[in-house]
Amino acid sequence: MKIKKVLVANRSEIAIRVLRACTELNIKTVAIYTYEDRYSQHRNKADESYQIGEDNQPLKPYLDIPQIIALAKAKNVDAIHPGYGFLSENSEFARQCAANGIIFIGPDPKVMDALGDKITAKKVAVKCNVPIIESNKKKLTSLKVALAEAATIGYPIMLKAASGGGGRGMRIIRKDEDLEMNFDSARNEALNAFGDDTMFLEKYVEDPKHIEVQIVADNHGNIRHLHERDCSVQRRHQKVVEIAPSHNVSEEVKQNLYKYAVDIAKEVNYNNIGTVEFLVDPDDNIYFIEVNPRIQVEHTVTEMVTGIDLVKTQIFVAGNYTLDSQQIKIYGQETIATYGFALQCRLTTEDPVNNFTPDYGTVTTYRSASGMGIRLDAGSIYQGYQVSPFFDSMLVKVSSHGRTLDGATRKMVRALKEFRIRGVETNIHFLQNVIQHPTFKDGKVTVNFIQNTPALFDIKLSQDRTSKVVNFLAEVIVNGNSDVKHIDENKVFRNAKVPKFNPLEAHPKGTKDMLTEMGPEKFCAWLMDEKKIHYTDTTMRDAHQSLLATRMRTYDMLRVAESYAKNHPNTFSMEVWGGATFDVSMRFLHESPWTRLRELRKAVPNILFQMLLRGSNGVGYKAYPDNLIEKFVEKSWENGVDIFRIFDSLNWVKAMEPSINYVRNKTGGIAEAALSYTGDILDVNETKYNLKYYTQLAKDLENAGAHMIAIKDMAGLLKPYAATELVTALKDTVKLPIHLHTHDTSSLQTTTYLKAIEAGVDVVDVALGGLSGLTSQPNFNSVVEMMKGQPRAHEFDMPKLNQFSNYWEDTRELYYPFESGLKSGTAEVYRHEIPGGQYSNLRPQATALGLGDRFDEVKKMYADVNKLFGNLIKVTPSSKVVGDMAIFLVTNELTTEDVMTRGEEISFPDSVISFFMGDLGQPVGGFPKKLQKIILKNKKPYTNRPNAHLAPTDFDKEFKAFKKKFQKGFTRAIEMEDFLSYTLYPKVFEKAHENYKLYGNLALVQTKHFFYGMKLREETLIELEPGKTVIVRLLSVGIPNELGMRTVFFQVNGENRFVDVLDTSLNLKIEENEKIDPANDDQIGAPLQGSLYKVLVKKGQEVKENDPLFVIEAMKMETTVTAFKAGKVASISLKEGSMVKQDDLVITIS
Repeated sequence: MKIKKVLVANRSEIAIRVLRACTELNIKTVAIYTYEDRYSQHRNKADESYQIGEDNQPLKPYLDIPQIIALAKAKNVDAIHPGYGFLSENSEFARQCAANGIIFIGPDPKVMDALGDKITAKKVAVKCNVPIIESNKKKLTSLKVALAEAATIGYPIMLKAASGGGGRGMRIIRKDEDLEMNFDSARNEALNAFGDDTMFLEKYVEDPKHIEVQIVADNHGNIRHLHERDCSVQRRHQKVVEIAPSHNVSEEVKQNLYKYAVDIAKEVNYNNIGTVEFLVDPDDNIYFIEVNPRIQVEHTVTEMVTGIDLVKTQIFVAGNYTLDSQQIKIYGQETIATYGFALQCRLTTEDPVNNFTPDYGTVTTYRSASGMGIRLDAGSIYQGYQVSPFFDSMLVKVSSHGRTLDGATRKMVRALKEFRIRGVETNIHFLQNVIQHPTFKDGKVTVNFIQNTPALFDIKLSQDRTSKVVNFLAEVIVNGNSDVKHIDENKVFRNAKVPKFNPLEAHPKGTKDMLTEMGPEKFCAWLMDEKKIHYTDTTMRDAHQSLLATRMRTYDMLRVAESYAKNHPNTFSMEVWGGATFDVSMRFLHESPWTRLRELRKAVPNILFQMLLRGSNGVGYKAYPDNLIEKFVEKSWENGVDIFRIFDSLNWVKAMEPSINYVRNKTGGIAEAALSYTGDILDVNETKYNLKYYTQLAKDLENAGAHMIAIKDMAGLLKPYAATELVTALKDTVKLPIHLHTHDTSSLQTTTYLKAIEAGVDVVDVALGGLSGLTSQPNFNSVVEMMKGQPRAHEFDMPKLNQFSNYWEDTRELYYPFESGLKSGTAEVYRHEIPGGQYSNLRPQATALGLGDRFDEVKKMYADVNKLFGNLIKVTPSSKVVGDMAIFLVTNELTTEDVMTRGEEISFPDSVISFFMGDLGQPVGGFPKKLQKIILKNKKPYTNRPNAHLAPTDFDKEFKAFKKKFQKGFTRAIEMEDFLSYTLYPKVFEKAHENYKLYGNLALVQTKHFFYGMKLREETLIELEPGKTVIVRLLSVGIPNELGMRTVFFQVNGENRFVDVLDTSLNLKIEENEKIDPANDDQIGAPLQGSLYKVLVKKGQEVKENDPLFVIEAMKMETTVTAFKAGKVASISLKEGSMVKQDDLVITIS
């Protein structure tokens, strides 16, 4: 072998392919690379590698013939392999090699002159009686000539680069305007890609197959074909998937293709490897396109079905061996057969749903495929690799081989599923859609398959759960959780132990099963007949809302839910949903409340689930259309709610009645209507909220259709003896079960429960010991012990119940930043009447506004505002209105007297104005008229139901628009439940939605790491789903770079992974290009990331619609941006050569 040392004049995947072939032949190798390409892997695969070009030249040095030849001579290279693209079809390069005594591994320059240029190649084809596509007769020296030639040929036509392929410089032209717009940009693209801007035109054949024949020839006149490849799956005239041999092409067509290809090769005395390309139309007419006198990207599939190494064959032919030599072993044509089918898919960093826009960035994760029948030809792809905008977007070629096309396809699908590429967009899922489509499987694809098959773009987004959750952990490690204001570095957390249970045993029968069997009416009748007292456990809803500002995470609930359900199935109900937990779970915990409900329902299928429903307000703070509340009730039932505790913040039956009807008509659940308790019925001076008021209210609720009556003592004002009076009176008034709820702010409420139980109450709300007392509910464990041995005792497994209390006591430590600060019971509650659920939220609210040391003033002002407003029923959202006003007045150093005397000059909080407008309904006794006029100024309030003036939600229209807006980039199907969340809390949902797209389901993260991050060498387990657990270990946190980015290093399932996070504490201002304003039609931005190659207009220039404005170069492709309206160029924001990102402002047209 006279070739001892080879220089590969190319980069990335094809360079590596050639280097490997040389290594197998014991040939020394030299690689070249540019500065931009210095981290590419082909550099390391060679025996020697050298940088060419200046540091600011990313691409052009690969086209620098003198420099490449000089380097080859300096390194005593015997031969140069050009790969494909770049100089591979440049005959001048081949001549220069020969002139300098270097073997060019490719065809003879004369052959390249005859075939490498598409125009001269057609002349050869005509001479060989091979059918061709009509093309231009005159050289296209100008646009004027091109237009004249186009008129002769007739539209549609194809504009092509005479040198090169891969879709570079190629455009479909259907009218003069298309040619005028594309001629110059196509020439520039060809010049950059191939160093030659010669263009030609040819007739465009509609809907053909693209079939190519592989030719191999030596220097001694021996020519063979290695059968054909079907390359019809294309986009932008670039091949995406290739098959060898073709499927569903007739044998007659194949034989004609082989004959034509060999005839052309013989005519020019072809030598080395080449490909003859044809179009085959639906009527089996064959048209010659071109000859590619080089190795092709898709050569792998031919190698797999024939067993012939094409690259080594190239080298041997260049070394002057004959085809039938012992080195090459290609004998007579009849000996060359194909076995089975092979497919090749090109994995690229392109986003198919965004017009295949190339993506750039850092590859944060790379895991490749392997196994029987799979071949990978990778370029530069590894964890940490920076995908550059200057090079081709291909990452790796995946080839599969099987005995049948179906077998090869199955292997390919499996391989594509094995890949994990994170950090950049890829076309993996698009490729899966392509090769699994029936048209592809049947061999019926044409070159228009992709553009005519929209279903290919119905791409299931990669969940990318591991990367997302690791990104979140890195963010918290560097910047902390924004919800945690102060961290106690010395805090040591205990490991909360879940009480034992048998996961394999079925759930014992509970109240949920009974409701299903009996229905609501019979179930409530059973409850009233029950002698023993029943308990609702509020631990998972109101208890943590009242103690920990509603911050309890689903993670801690789910850990213990199944154990609780199996250990204590005799619990009446569990309050797990509704109220403030709905929006807080989205707002601060980055969770979906619906997912929480569903997951808890799976874990607890046997015990009734209870929610808090704010009547006309749903789970919001204002009125909503009636049909929206109806849909919310229906979906809540479907997702797991059984008991709907319906209340109105003003005890207005008219506002509760619709929700009661929704529960009765749309669900199989229980409508538990609540009378919200305030004041003191034993106070003889109380004339507004007395016993008669409550008994009448209960009777009205019974008449409205309630299944049960709840006493909702939200501030803990119901004293023990008052409980005796109230429960007794209610039992005498209504024939429904009575359910008592209170808060233990005064520390008296266990006694209240004792008196209520003695008076005949049916159910009481309690919280497990670790989350009970103070602003929460009375202690579950203690109340059960209190009733032991008494006539209405209800037996529980106390050792186990205490274990659950311990679990929550230990878990509570994780939430220390959210504690209300109340250390003991207080009798002040009887004065300020702040509900327990509001108390723990009001203090941090005051602290955030700088009133932390004035909270006593806030509490006093709360009582004064309540009096000013006419002594309200204070429960969400009316209690929030009182709280907002109290904080507003203290902040602004105002008093209630100031409101009455100079209110006309005060701008009141929106919630207060809304309240006095009647948005929350009508309070008992009406609004204080003078105050209402002061607050509303000139606005006229309304007196009917606040929902009555709201137009119904058009679910079909609005849900469709909602899905269109929010489905993009979301990894699961948008549901009606999401729409309901959005309609109730638009801004909160939008932020939570974006957060989910960034970080995924954060309910899977351990609470300690969610709030406080991880410590060095700490390990955490994240169960993505049953049977899929990710092990994450923190290795190190780097120092910030000049951009303020810290690199956080992890081990993820034992593999190293890093995440770059901006350290916001540094307050660095990073200069970025101005972005377009989507609402401003005058601004025109970059459609994709890349280089602003050319600006085609000047400031002040008049432009017409569709005039070209500027050109973006990316991945060796040019994109011309045109004016979408006529006008004058008002400004040009960026200079030529600037790097741009998507939506960077380039030009403004006025």
